[in-house]
Amino acid sequence: MKHSTRMPRPYAQRLLRLGSLVGAAALATGCATVSNPSPDDPWESYNRSMYAFNDTVDRAFLKPIATGYDQLMPDPAQNCIHNIFSNVGDVWSAINSFLQGRGHDFINTLGRVLFNSTMGLGGCIDVASMNGANRIPNDFGVTLGVWGFDSGPYVVLPFLGSSSVRDGTATLGTFAAGVSPITPVFEIDNIPLRNSIIALYAVDTRANLLNADKLVNDVALDRYSFIRDAYIQRRNAQVNSRRNDSTLPDYSDDSLPDYGDDPATDAGAAPNAGAPAAQ
Repeated sequence: MKHSTRMPRPYAQRLLRLGSLVGAAALATGCATVSNPSPDDPWESYNRSMYAFNDTVDRAFLKPIATGYDQLMPDPAQNCIHNIFSNVGDVWSAINSFLQGRGHDFINTLGRVLFNSTMGLGGCIDVASMNGANRIPNDFGVTLGVWGFDSGPYVVLPFLGSSSVRDGTATLGTFAAGVSPITPVFEIDNIPLRNSIIALYAVDTRANLLNADKLVNDVALDRYSFIRDAYIQRRNAQVNSRRNDSTLPDYSDDSLPDYGDDPATDAGAAPNAGAPAAQ
């Protein structure tokens, strides 16, 4: 009796699609040339090409799904799903606050998790924020910055987008080590359920960036430069705020600082100081 060595059709198709995307990414890296790159972005030629690839994938696949999800899913259900994922992510934020020696943030974030997990019905309702206990977003890239590691050059990662050598290493390292905001999901034995939750996490994350995406389209002459500068500014502010033991506005939902007019400045008060120096 002969045994076929051919792969199942769906599996082969998935491999073909993945190979096509990776091949397109490889081709994209050689398409743009920047003669005078920014000092913070010495790999700008590569980064612009990878940004273009990511943007193409996003416009063709991720953004339409996220837009449909945002339009069809009732707001209370969206908020519940987003709050549950944020509640799980707060555990990782608490761990990083502990690693940074910020005991107060560690205790406050754990308190948020316990409060939202019980009174907030498993995190569905953000009761903590309603009572003035705002989120303290944190990750291992910030932790490395607090420990003194320089951010290194800005880099655009395939599919993941804006990063730096430090932050990219932290992201890939934590996933490889099995510690990340969605680590508990990977422990689910039911593969279809696990994959569905991971897909929902990706769609929820992209849907919560739709407003930021619209902001960039409205105000940016060069989307790439705007996103790069906003990312660098935000990450520098996160690291510096923890080094200086100060607070930082919560940019966790839109991933961009507020570029609107400062009410204090409009009222005649002195404007805020400039952005922190690059790491």
